[in-house]
Amino acid sequence: MTDVNRQDFLFELGTEELPPKALKTLSKALENEVVSGIKELFGKQAEALFAETTVSSYAAPRRLALLISNLADEVPGSTFMMQGPPARIAYDEQGNPSKALEGFARKCGTTIDSLQEIDGKMSFSQSVPAKAIADELPAIIETALSKLPIPKRMRWGASRTEFVRPVKWVVMLMGDQVIECEILGLKAGRDTRGHRFHYNHDITLNQANEYLENLESVGYVIADFEERREKIRAQVEAEGAAINGIAQIDEELLDEVTALNEWPVALTGRFDDRFLEVPSEALISSMKEHQKYFHVRDSNGQLMPFFITIANIESTDPAQVIAGNEKVIRPRLADAAFFFETDKKRTLESRIDDLKNIVFQKELGTLHDKAVRVAALARHIAQRLDQDQDKAERAAMLAKTDLMTDMVFEFPDLQGLMGYHYALHDGEDEGVALAQNEQYMPRFAGDELPQSEPGIAVALADRLDTLTGLFGINQPPTGSKDPFALRRASLGVLRIIVEQRLNLDLEDLIQVAANNYAVLPAKDGLVARITDFMLERFRAWYDDEGIAVEVYLAVHALRPTKPLEFNQRVQAVSHFRTLEEAGALAAANKRVANILSKQEGSIASSVSESLLQEEAEKDLAKAVADKNTQLKPLIALGDFKAVLEQLAELRPVVDKFFDEVMVMADDEAIRNNRLALLSQLRNLFLGVADISALS
Repeated sequence: MTDVNRQDFLFELGTEELPPKALKTLSKALENEVVSGIKELFGKQAEALFAETTVSSYAAPRRLALLISNLADEVPGSTFMMQGPPARIAYDEQGNPSKALEGFARKCGTTIDSLQEIDGKMSFSQSVPAKAIADELPAIIETALSKLPIPKRMRWGASRTEFVRPVKWVVMLMGDQVIECEILGLKAGRDTRGHRFHYNHDITLNQANEYLENLESVGYVIADFEERREKIRAQVEAEGAAINGIAQIDEELLDEVTALNEWPVALTGRFDDRFLEVPSEALISSMKEHQKYFHVRDSNGQLMPFFITIANIESTDPAQVIAGNEKVIRPRLADAAFFFETDKKRTLESRIDDLKNIVFQKELGTLHDKAVRVAALARHIAQRLDQDQDKAERAAMLAKTDLMTDMVFEFPDLQGLMGYHYALHDGEDEGVALAQNEQYMPRFAGDELPQSEPGIAVALADRLDTLTGLFGINQPPTGSKDPFALRRASLGVLRIIVEQRLNLDLEDLIQVAANNYAVLPAKDGLVARITDFMLERFRAWYDDEGIAVEVYLAVHALRPTKPLEFNQRVQAVSHFRTLEEAGALAAANKRVANILSKQEGSIASSVSESLLQEEAEKDLAKAVADKNTQLKPLIALGDFKAVLEQLAELRPVVDKFFDEVMVMADDEAIRNNRLALLSQLRNLFLGVADISALS
């Protein structure tokens, strides 16, 4: 498509301030939808078209924009042809058109006279003329805007037009020409607008490619989200270094601040040193959530009494801007300090009874009921792991009490962290205090795990209690709906058990959890249902690790209910697949499984040496017996990798057996003996996994 004319296309939608947390998503979605619309228009020619085209999306608080450089200005013409029935059956002996020909003409939306014979078939061809892409772009833009992920649209003025925010202007240029159209109730033009305070005027664009330069040099607007983001990062880091500190840049906060500012200027403010007596997490949460400030730490990792704010203006008196921000943050931090001091007047233990006033789930009781159940299960887990049962029980009873504090009521994201600080203040054991925060670990995929013994017990018990209760009242996840995040809870349990190498059995833990409930309507088969649900979570886990689904299925077929052992088996089978012998042994296992599945009645568990006829079956019988002895200590140690490596040595003798021995011999005794031998062979592999799933 190098012979077509190309121009730059610009679309900009000017609005009132867009939702900052949604800005990046809206921008990317607009780009994807417009590009998809253009590609659909060009059809098979789209790939060649976009090989020479650059697409750039821009997003700022008051605008969404898209610049497509070097876009073809027309969709080339094409010839459309359809082939119908063979010419020899198109007409009858009298020259009348056949039913087949009439049907073909109707399908093509034309008359029989318009059809012609090509290569022995009746055909219809039609030329599609070239069309200017400028005529098509408004509809593509309108469709793209209608598909943006906007959960709730709004109207403004007397118009019935809807969008996420009121629309103020529209720019639509193809090269130097305005594309005449109406978008969301406004006529498109060539005038964009500058910064709300620095340059609140129209900026006329003569060419589409002037967009970025004119906005920045004239209008005090950096339209490129990524450029603005990195400018803020550099400024914040420089401000931190200027006070001999290290600015802490939270990426989500950075995105949000970028979406709030068109002309960012970083400024450093200070707060009273006395506030540093408050746990740093509370101060940081207040600065981040309420004021969108970045905090600063010293070289030792300690919070410094400074904050860095991003102003959306280049002030002639920055000291006044800083003073204003200091004035705003002071009462916020004073509130945090007040909450902290007030909360410390009561111990966490004294708040246990307060949990009776908070409903966890209407059918599962209060938070106090849950605390009692979790404490019992945590004690059981500690006993299974030979850990301090009293500490686990104590940590669990206190685990939700910080929800009753003023600090956590004001800053919910501090739950657990404040429990840790208050527990230390109350003189609780350090492990019990750590468990207050560690109960929520891992909070998300890849998050750190609890490390203290009470923390591990409570983190497991809390999740298992929730899983058991909700499954027990018939509220498991359905489809994409998982309001209680039971899938995430399951993965958390699996991660803790596997990565901390804990010898725990899911069925045992779930049974204890179920017994802690007085009533569960769906108690029949509950343990098996929850166990199966949790083991199924391994599938996504191993998929993320790049382990083939066949490996997971080979282990899942045996349903080992100890997560650590499940993982050890999966890792062993994954290694086994890399061995040269794996393919042949997997196929042999499948063959054996098929043979055994077709037999009626039971198969003998022992092999009679006197009935072994062929040399190949004698060799296999000896090899199986030898391996059975060799593998017992390895299986006891859980060294499944070594087990499969040993079993891989059986390939030659197994191959020889199937090459030379007829399993289904006419003599019933010999046949049954050979089936018993194959059953023993299969059971060796089933000690690790169903290897037949790999073939």
